Amino acid sequence: SELTSSKNWEFIEVAGPFGLTEGPAWDGNNLLFTDIPNSRILKYSPHSGETQVYRQKTNLANGLMLNSQGYLYACEAAGRCIACYYPDGNRVVVADNIQGKRFNSPNDLAIDQKGCIWFTDPNYSSHWAQIIGPPELKHNSVYRADFQLNGSWKVIRMTYDTGRPNGLLVTPDLKTLYVAESNFEGNRELRAYPICSDGTLGSFTILYDFSPHRGIDGMCLDRSGNIVAAAGWERSGPGGMIYVFDPQGRILEKHSTPCDRPTNCSWGGDNFKTLFVTSVCGRLYRTETSLTGWLLYP
Repeated sequence: SELTSSKNWEFIEVAGPFGLTEGPAWDGNNLLFTDIPNSRILKYSPHSGETQVYRQKTNLANGLMLNSQGYLYACEAAGRCIACYYPDGNRVVVADNIQGKRFNSPNDLAIDQKGCIWFTDPNYSSHWAQIIGPPELKHNSVYRADFQLNGSWKVIRMTYDTGRPNGLLVTPDLKTLYVAESNFEGNRELRAYPICSDGTLGSFTILYDFSPHRGIDGMCLDRSGNIVAAAGWERSGPGGMIYVFDPQGRILEKHSTPCDRPTNCSWGGDNFKTLFVTSVCGRLYRTETSLTGWLLYP
């Protein structure tokens, strides 16, 4: 079943156009986001209204997330790795291979309450073939990087049934992994995987099936445990949209976006009621909502 919001959100363009924008992440005062084709991270200040370059030469960085200490982690598609950008400017590679084979092109990540980094690794070499290079893996999977006492990270393959995983979320209670399966030639689903007591994943449940339209790209959680997701396109279906799903997959709200293909969304502002949205059209939008967002940091 479906509930339509009685009040539409007003999306205001606050930055852009740039290249394809992604990876919105609130640092407590500013909204960081990636300009993928130009390999840079931008910083938007709601107080000044200005957008500045925060970091360059990011190897087509896509998804961003801050851990509980405020360190910024990124999925570098062309670097084929998860990297950490420290406040002093240093860059450290967290993970770049599984059993000696390089990742395809890491796309999005989620950091859980234990500090583990979950990330998706679809194959986007067809988009930037000359930059990324040919794939070494024969699968597109979700992984988890666990920090070890010696300072290294142990990478574990978590899914064996994903065709093109995209956005993902881990619930604060560490019991559920949400994955956007976004295979243009196959399934386009919002999936919920139970996280078992031994750290493995159980069989997924399909919460919502977007086929044959464009499914979810990126998503975030609100404080009530609802999933706020960017999905849709101009080719078919209702178009660009921000959906609000409850944990059972029921649509609580849906809001049309000014961009045909929103890519991701995240919370910010003084009270976490502001939602920021990135897009294929290269713009950054903000909207005030009646929801209260949840972020690991700050």
